Amino acid sequence: MFPQYDVIVVGAGHAGCEAAVAAANLGCKVLLATMNMQTIAQMSCNPAMGGVAKGQIVREVDALCGYSGIVTDHTMVQFRMLNKSKGSAMWSPRAQSDRMQFAAKWRSMLEAHPNIDFWQEMVNGLLVKDGRVYGVRTGMGLEIPGRSVVLTNGTFLNGIIHIGEKQFGGGRAGESAARGITEQLVSLGFEAGRMKTGTPPRLDGRSLDFSRMEVQPGDEPAGKFSYTDTPPLTNQMPCHITYTNQQVHDVLRTGFEKSPMFAGRIQGLGPRYCPSIEDKIDRFSEKTEHQLFVEPEGRDTCEIYLNGFSSSLPEDVQYKALRLIPGLENVRMFRPGYAIEYDYFPPTQLQTTLETNLVKNLFFAGQINGTTGYEEAACQGLMAGLNAALAVKEQEPLVLKRSEAYIGVLIDDLVNKGTQEPYRMFTSRAEYRILLRQDNADLRLTPIAHRLGMQGAAQRMERVRAKTQAAAEIEEFFRNASVGPDEVNGYLNAVQSAPVGQKVKLYNILLRPQVTIGPLAEALLELRSFLAPFEQEFVELAEINIKYEGYIRKEEEMVQKMSRLEDVHLHADFDYRSLSALSAEARDKLSRHKPRTIGQAGRISGVTPADVSVLLIHLGR
Repeated sequence: MFPQYDVIVVGAGHAGCEAAVAAANLGCKVLLATMNMQTIAQMSCNPAMGGVAKGQIVREVDALCGYSGIVTDHTMVQFRMLNKSKGSAMWSPRAQSDRMQFAAKWRSMLEAHPNIDFWQEMVNGLLVKDGRVYGVRTGMGLEIPGRSVVLTNGTFLNGIIHIGEKQFGGGRAGESAARGITEQLVSLGFEAGRMKTGTPPRLDGRSLDFSRMEVQPGDEPAGKFSYTDTPPLTNQMPCHITYTNQQVHDVLRTGFEKSPMFAGRIQGLGPRYCPSIEDKIDRFSEKTEHQLFVEPEGRDTCEIYLNGFSSSLPEDVQYKALRLIPGLENVRMFRPGYAIEYDYFPPTQLQTTLETNLVKNLFFAGQINGTTGYEEAACQGLMAGLNAALAVKEQEPLVLKRSEAYIGVLIDDLVNKGTQEPYRMFTSRAEYRILLRQDNADLRLTPIAHRLGMQGAAQRMERVRAKTQAAAEIEEFFRNASVGPDEVNGYLNAVQSAPVGQKVKLYNILLRPQVTIGPLAEALLELRSFLAPFEQEFVELAEINIKYEGYIRKEEEMVQKMSRLEDVHLHADFDYRSLSALSAEARDKLSRHKPRTIGQAGRISGVTPADVSVLLIHLGR
């Protein structure tokens, strides 16, 4: 009934969709197995993509020929570039998406790919023999052969939904939990754990008084995520901001005794940086209000997502508290918020390729690895799908360095440090964030996609070359062109920057913190004429290269120093237990993790600089 697939992807959330696309774009025959074809790429939580550090990840996924950025551009209703008041390393794109259009676009793009087949049924087991996976088993007992398997089960593995004192099995509201896979993996020697996440109530927008809230408009003109020629966003929808108050907190406290979190019915740890409203009130009891974001679910629905009000309290308590929030006095709920508890597998059981240590050609991606967020899931799916395909092709795997991508930081953190709570990406996690900006993801990663021969990468490389050349031409112009006091002092006075007394290079003018290239060009006709043919994206790259040249050079020097340790490779069969000079913890951790390089070994929790020195001495370094 089934052919032998090169890659079988289990789960069609954000990780699964990107895994399927990545393997298919490398020419592999892929089966995408999902419990429900109607929920492919479902936005289970907030209807948004991107955000601080997450936006950089979406652009990196796009640069590697993933689809998340393209789908977002086609279906967003609002776009904002966050942190524009800070340095360019902190700029992070974020889009409010149309939930239904987002899922529909993803499905249509997947179905249009000739290398992707679909099967709708629960997968409840793996076919494993001699330490290697060779397919999956479905709930109906069907065996589907595959040369590699990527598990992207999200919150469905033995999922339990909590609302007050009520609890019932489910991987998402209205959908069944997945059973069987955890039990089999544990029997094979894997360690499993429990985590929890939550979601806020969905509201009827017709019952809200938006005039009592702050308006949060999108950027004009709107930006985008994909480096491809996606359509510009027009007719943006506003979001709104409102706040809780002491009355709201008092009502919510009346339900704490029935809270599954406080009563101990939930054992898994929740996301530290996205706590439930009851957790916020408990942990930050001195605060009298908390900010809430009122976000539309799409253009053709009145459904509203109340970002910041995630809750598992009883539904009647949620409802009473909501009606005390400004603008929500007459609110109607579509459904209450809930918490969900699910199985995950500590990611220290993986290689940096996302292949498991215990079973060959079996890969994990997404929340099964202890992460939270669409973007974190998508990039793991992409990397797992790529490496599953490369394994089948018997080619070298792709492992991104911490200096190459936020994706590299995320996977390196997971594999070497593990996580006991849902992992979320932040710019602060990346030590080379001046190099890992959202504007240059294509320059960093598209050449890698092109080298691998990924479908669509050749056309993308043409744009990368054009962008690189244009930025170089603009930088050269600034280094050579001069401007006199009578031309530029009026502008400098307007931005409260010291006037010049003689001709100076435009390069030196642009280095001033108050000066930006757009207003400067408006003041200087020659500059404005020169820049006219160039795309705004190319001009922005040149400006960043000029303003941050010194910082960029320092980080590149730091990368070169650290790369020496990354270039010292360790064999998978290295006997760490025979090195008595290593600490007992280091021997244990290194034996379990099996790091690929000295650099990776040094980032494993519990491995000290002294242990790294022992390894270097042993290797004759």
